[in-house]
Amino acid sequence: MAERSTGLPSQRQVIELLDGEFARAGYDIEDVVIDAATRPPRITVVADRDGGLDLDAVADLSRIASELLDDLDSPPYVLEVSSPGVDRPLTDEKHYRRARGRLAQFTLTDGSTLTGRIGPVGDGTVGVVVREARKNLEVRDIALDAITKAVVQVEFSPPSPRELELAGVSGEDA
Repeated sequence: MAERSTGLPSQRQVIELLDGEFARAGYDIEDVVIDAATRPPRITVVADRDGGLDLDAVADLSRIASELLDDLDSPPYVLEVSSPGVDRPLTDEKHYRRARGRLAQFTLTDGSTLTGRIGPVGDGTVGVVVREARKNLEVRDIALDAITKAVVQVEFSPPSPRELELAGVSGEDA
């Protein structure tokens, strides 16, 4: 049975159409999800940059996306521009850089797990601030290729100033 066309642009088409303008505005397109099963259909563009997205950025990117997508001959749809969710796995060096100062759980290639605060990132490694025995803090440099999975954790209380200092961020940056 042939797949019925929805008339909506494909994920590839949306990325190709928006990528240049988003990049000029300083943002990366992390994902595009097209949900033709909802009524009305929904096109979600997930974007990010160092420093994250604020409401003004989301509004600007939504306007840019809307103007570019309006040129397509497609049925009505809902456009949503958002930042990646906190549960997005960290898979690229830029993801770690953007999550600096955040608490994350890591699964390493040897099967071990580690929870720590993301610190400096560069040269294929990430510094992770961990609590050792007797509650001492230390920074462990972990090769990115030794990490099989890393996910930012939700925190309900603020980290200690020393932990943030070791992660290389000030309290205002976190």
